[in-house]
Amino acid sequence: MNYQEFLESKQYSHKSFGKDCTVNDIHPMLFDFQKDITAWAVKKGCAAIFLDTGLGKTFVQLEWLRIISDGESLIVAPLSVARQTAKMAKDIDLEVRYVRNQSEISGNGIYITNYEMVDHFDPGIFDAVVLDESSILKSMAGKTRKKLIEMFRDTPHKLACTATPSPNDQIELGNHAEFLNVCTTNEMLAMFFIHANIQHEDIIYGVKRRTKQPGKQGQEWRIKNHGRKAFYRWMSSWAISMKKPSDLGYDDKGFDLPPLNIEPRFVTVEVTTKGSLFFMGLKGVGNRAQVRKSTLNARLEKCRELLLNSDEQWIVWCGLDAESHAIKKLSDDIVEVCGKDTPEFKAKAFEDFQDGKFRILAIKPRIGGFGMNFQNAHNMIFFGLNDSFEQYYQCIRREYRFGQTHPVNVYVILSTVEQEILNNVKRKERMAEELHNELIVEGREYERSELKGEKMIIEDVGSSVIEGQNFKVINGDSCVELPKLQDNSVDLSVYSPPFADLYTYTALTNDLGNSRGWDEFFDHYSFIIKEILRVTKTGRISCVHTSDIPAMDIKDGYIGIRDFPGRVIAAHEKEGWIFHGRAIVTKNPQAQAIRTHSKGLLFAQLKKDSTDSRPCLLDHILIFKKEGQAEEKVSPVNNGEIDNERWINWAGGIWTDIRESDVLRYQYARQGDDEKHICPLQLGTIERCIKLYSNPGDMILTPFLGIGSEAYQALKFGRDAIGIELKKTYFDIAVQNLNGIENYDQQSLFTEAS
Repeated sequence: MNYQEFLESKQYSHKSFGKDCTVNDIHPMLFDFQKDITAWAVKKGCAAIFLDTGLGKTFVQLEWLRIISDGESLIVAPLSVARQTAKMAKDIDLEVRYVRNQSEISGNGIYITNYEMVDHFDPGIFDAVVLDESSILKSMAGKTRKKLIEMFRDTPHKLACTATPSPNDQIELGNHAEFLNVCTTNEMLAMFFIHANIQHEDIIYGVKRRTKQPGKQGQEWRIKNHGRKAFYRWMSSWAISMKKPSDLGYDDKGFDLPPLNIEPRFVTVEVTTKGSLFFMGLKGVGNRAQVRKSTLNARLEKCRELLLNSDEQWIVWCGLDAESHAIKKLSDDIVEVCGKDTPEFKAKAFEDFQDGKFRILAIKPRIGGFGMNFQNAHNMIFFGLNDSFEQYYQCIRREYRFGQTHPVNVYVILSTVEQEILNNVKRKERMAEELHNELIVEGREYERSELKGEKMIIEDVGSSVIEGQNFKVINGDSCVELPKLQDNSVDLSVYSPPFADLYTYTALTNDLGNSRGWDEFFDHYSFIIKEILRVTKTGRISCVHTSDIPAMDIKDGYIGIRDFPGRVIAAHEKEGWIFHGRAIVTKNPQAQAIRTHSKGLLFAQLKKDSTDSRPCLLDHILIFKKEGQAEEKVSPVNNGEIDNERWINWAGGIWTDIRESDVLRYQYARQGDDEKHICPLQLGTIERCIKLYSNPGDMILTPFLGIGSEAYQALKFGRDAIGIELKKTYFDIAVQNLNGIENYDQQSLFTEAS
């Protein structure tokens, strides 16, 4: 595999393993965008369809099943949706049978059941499954989520469909990816997210907020700044998101929404907090329910005014049984649907309401708020409200959907003390809208390419060269630039490779650090190791700075230490280097504890349970030698810069006198998107490598130039330097540092001569 092919293999994408399909294979009733999405999903084999309400995800999933399945296939849907789907299938000449258990399966075909019945089926008989309203996967610890993922783990073809406005919760996204066998939730978090401090007001894609007060900080998952494009590219390889056809370049004709009128109506009621003379504010779920019950009668009067002064159809969304019972008593033309009702009663009530056989439907959001098409009505009341934006949004979209011809009127009936609930929902609404818009903007290019079957082109990083009197530095990819150097032209290489830390400093696929795991990292690193061997003179040395790396539960499945130096040694030996030795640079454990927040280094952990305490992480300078025939060896390094006493100190192999602060200035090297400060190698460590293994006038190479520390020291001690750096901002600072040291030396010489 050449380097370009390797970079293509590094692209974060979900491979296709479905069937070949064209739009001509799809029912002509579907719109162009629906046909393209269906064909794409058929080719993928496993995919997610995030289409907003009224965009036809039911037709997409039905056609997907018809084409991809050669046997029995199953749709799992909310009870309220299952019968509606079976009815809609007839519009595209399909038969979908509603079933409750395995015994009702009789031969090839499309079957549909509800989530409550899914335990009654053997998943092994189905070659394709659809999760309709797949936002049920949202709960990280939910039994239903775990059951569905495990139950259909081996199903060959899977489709997850939801009309949720945007998959703006990283856990929900991860659960979708895990259901579809793309990756686990933890793998997704490890690749693209970081656990970091955020402010409550921050709007960052993928952050699930748990902070309770504005201005307070909390530890939350957020997408890595440099990982954004890779994340959207990866997500677009298995999911399509659309709120309207024009999001992905299609015509919006026929998909215009009418006006939406949302009107809060507040009632003033005296409310007291239990155990207090005054109302102390809403405290939690229990307190909210208590307030909702105590204000029911006052809110009911507002509902009465709206419902009985109209002859149009209405939906009343109720959160409590007491609310729907009270609504039912207002008129004989009201049907109440409760959780205890039979599936047959619920289905009949929905169909009768859709057919206009009664005027008012009183129902809870969890029963009828997802998937149903109630465009026959255009008025609704929220008889109270909870803090769930998803429920609020989905309930509104039962009427306010593409195809609705009337303005939709939404009335939210609350007591004045519940104003903060509405404010909270509105805040989440604004956040979801911004997040979705960002998703569309960032992901549009990738999703269009997916729909067209186009291959994503890897960004060409290019290269530029700047030369000084004794140095040459290249802004480019080391795997591309090293092959341009002559054989046996380098006397010594000194460098610190990235430590496989994803999207810390750049978003580029060429970045060695942007590797999904150690295997991919070392596959990438091998291109550099073998090229450094080629350009190094026979018998000469390469010094590589490494360190052990903490193993994290979210990334590695356990908490401990990973032997990064050991893998680096093995990688060099595989390419023909000889492992020649190792020097250890000691560290200050207290300084490291403050910087890394590792509990293993804390005094408190020592007293609490020292089995979780560990030594601090030390620097390992690994020394490799290019061996060859005796006659091929170049002139020896006749070391005149190190006396015997210093040699004894350095040869001990434990370097205790390297100052951690002895580095080039790097504060201005960090960009706003960088997740970590750059960590230059200590100048004292570099000095020892250069003086031990090179002569004045030798050529020193660093394939990871950074801000120029190794090249700087090479020039300082009378050597020449060549360096390569991928990141432009670091490269620019390195040039400043190298020009600075050369100008300083020239000024010193001029002063001495004068």
